[in-house]
Amino acid sequence: MSIAESDVRHIASLARVGLHESEIPTLVSQLNGILRHMDVLQTVIIPLDLSEDPSQVPMPLRADDAGAIALERTRESFAPAMREGFFLVPRLATHDTQSSA
Repeated sequence: MSIAESDVRHIASLARVGLHESEIPTLVSQLNGILRHMDVLQTVIIPLDLSEDPSQVPMPLRADDAGAIALERTRESFAPAMREGFFLVPRLATHDTQSSA
């Protein structure tokens, strides 16, 4: 499989990416190089004969059941101030100096 200039233009229009005409040949060359490399990688087959080398057995995965971690302290213990369940924070100094237009 190979990429043509029309393919690059089509993909760029779908992605809404602006391309200069001078960039298109470079992109075609790079994308075709990537596809050639992927073809080479697909031809690589590593035989896995576990009877000869038991160290090739993959490690078993642990079960992903960690569960939720409870907070060690309440929100009120680390909040500067609270009112009706909301955090109260100081007003930013930049908001005080704004003039109305």
